Amino acid sequence: MVMKKFINDAENLTRELLEGLALSNPNTITLTDTNLVVNKKLEEADRVTIVTLGGTGHEPALSGFVGDGMVDISVPGDIFAAPGPGGCIEAIKMAEKGKGVLFVVLNHAGDMLTGNLTMKKAKKEGLNVVKVVTQEDISNAPRENGDDRRGLVGCVPLYKIAAGASKKGKSLEEVATIAQRFADNMATIAVACSGATHPATGMKISQLGDDEMEIGMGQHGEGGGGRTKMKSADETAEIMMDALLKDLNIKSGEKLMVIINGSGATTLMEQLIVYRKCHKYLESKGIEVVASLVDEILTVQEAGGFQMFIARMDDELLEYWNEPCNTPYFKK
Repeated sequence: MVMKKFINDAENLTRELLEGLALSNPNTITLTDTNLVVNKKLEEADRVTIVTLGGTGHEPALSGFVGDGMVDISVPGDIFAAPGPGGCIEAIKMAEKGKGVLFVVLNHAGDMLTGNLTMKKAKKEGLNVVKVVTQEDISNAPRENGDDRRGLVGCVPLYKIAAGASKKGKSLEEVATIAQRFADNMATIAVACSGATHPATGMKISQLGDDEMEIGMGQHGEGGGGRTKMKSADETAEIMMDALLKDLNIKSGEKLMVIINGSGATTLMEQLIVYRKCHKYLESKGIEVVASLVDEILTVQEAGGFQMFIARMDDELLEYWNEPCNTPYFKK
């Protein structure tokens, strides 16, 4: 089957999409010759700054969340591929404004390799940087083996909360502690009903049958909890929410953030129907939803499905979440 995507030369995909992002958001971000996406207000920063890295192809993540009140510099790799440590060191040096840098890395093999090499080089050069890893996918490892869990959409609210703490004047150590506390209390599970096509190669990264879905599939087609026949929105939402609540041991009376993240081909209509069930289901259990987001945040090209995310919240975290921000794809 011929791939139907509006692209030019596959070798230029990354640069062209980043140029499009920068040109369409000239008041918010800039793009360097080395493909770093930079917060246009970075030079004004008198605070802890935030750097992240990750492959392209998941738009709007990650570079769509660069801007005032979230990420200061994103280091993009090619489609579904991590960048090298050289770009990360360049970004950390550029981001340092005298208060230190928080370096956020999603737990995927290539990202972690780059992140670890970056931290070794940063230590040798005496850079003031602390790394926080997001690893909240409950489907591929139990909580006690958290280091094996994949990083999914949870990086995005973590950026926002870390940036909120930074705006309040917290030190690098304090921002990192707050970010880690949030990371330790978040959980995500994904469901897929159709696979995506790699835009550079035309290859399908995963395939499912016409009446088939898989709860727990990773964002690059990694296996999850097993395939089953398609279920309704309410049935799917209950299965996924029960797994998340169990993982975090959420009890009646607690407060949660809930995010439904579309994977690329699932309509906003479907996402909202799923969120409706999540909200009502949690309400029936005496659990209060105090923060929410329903949108395409971290996609996998045209994959069908969504990620369901929850995080245990308190008044301090909620305060940071509610700090204003202005990025290409999230304004609050």
